[in-house]
Amino acid sequence: MSDTVKEIQERLNPILESLGLLLWDIEFQKQGPKWLLRIYIDREAGGVTLDDCEAVSKDLSMILDIEDVITHAYTLEISSPGLDRSLSKPDHFTRFTGSKIKIKTYEPINDQKVFRAKLLGIHEGKVRIELDNGNSLDILLSKIAQASLEVKL
Repeated sequence: MSDTVKEIQERLNPILESLGLLLWDIEFQKQGPKWLLRIYIDREAGGVTLDDCEAVSKDLSMILDIEDVITHAYTLEISSPGLDRSLSKPDHFTRFTGSKIKIKTYEPINDQKVFRAKLLGIHEGKVRIELDNGNSLDILLSKIAQASLEVKL
């Protein structure tokens, strides 16, 4: 995590706490000629509303501008992680234990790089899933290129 992202998170956490929200993820990256600061917020029980996003945006923008945390132009986006949210941190996998997930690995495991399975949890940096055949498989978190919740429509 970059120093700038750490500074942003330090200022963001009290805002989220005061609104009963949680930080899901922060992305701060250059997209073409512009910088984008995208913050995903969540709520332990229930969903995130447009009013929640607006409140966080207003409060965080004011603090970042006053304290000049980001010294160049950027666009701020506040969003919910969505139903098919990305899972990247150990806390994400813990929170959604029992859910159906999709995992893509950097390298094949048993000749397979994409797994759709039930999440059994995470322990010591290994994500445990239950495959359709009933077998379980442990995948090192560091070997996961992308993971997300599977949404039933």
